[in-house]
Amino acid sequence: MGFHYEVGGRNSYPDFRMVSFTEGYEVKGLAYPGREVNYDSNSQVPSGSYNGRTIFYVFGRYPAVPDGDTYPVLDLVICHGDFLNADHEYTHKNRSIKGFGSYGDIMIRDRKMYVAPTPFGLVSGVAHLQTLILPEEFVVEGDFKQVGMLVRKETDMLIVGYTFDLRYNTLTPETIPNPFAGREHVFLAWRLGRGPNEPVVMRESPELNPPTDEDDKLD
Repeated sequence: MGFHYEVGGRNSYPDFRMVSFTEGYEVKGLAYPGREVNYDSNSQVPSGSYNGRTIFYVFGRYPAVPDGDTYPVLDLVICHGDFLNADHEYTHKNRSIKGFGSYGDIMIRDRKMYVAPTPFGLVSGVAHLQTLILPEEFVVEGDFKQVGMLVRKETDMLIVGYTFDLRYNTLTPETIPNPFAGREHVFLAWRLGRGPNEPVVMRESPELNPPTDEDDKLD
């Protein structure tokens, strides 16, 4: 598209850091059919702001079994990072402790992985279409039409820590009441004027992170 951006490394975040304006784009490809309601993030918890940049997430689904050697994009959702997580305060850091093992010379690394929802798990009406999801205060110019109003409500409790018992392999969260419990964040869904009028709505009770045996195999 002719925009200047910074080229990042293997684990850099976001994938594309724009130069002329303070925006960043994180790109996620999802195989279809396949896992599409959530994704693994090894580097950063999703957020709408990072290092002074406004962050957008680009989700595209492609055929798991293509017809030939090309992988066409079946549908595309670009959403503001706040639609996935509105917290801008948390800072991701990996930590480690030394002294583990019978000889005390093994190090344990706390290398976090986050499993976050995708728009395909949060809303309906975006399959096989191109959709833009932005906070309601954003001004959208050009040939766009509104196709949905989406409300996300903050949770009652916040996880602020966790402990792992090496004897029993149990993970225990530490929570506190969310001072902003119940606060609503409103987003609008947009589509190009020539596109379909398929409405975009929040799913009533999405099961975004069902427990599976595969959780123990994540690396």
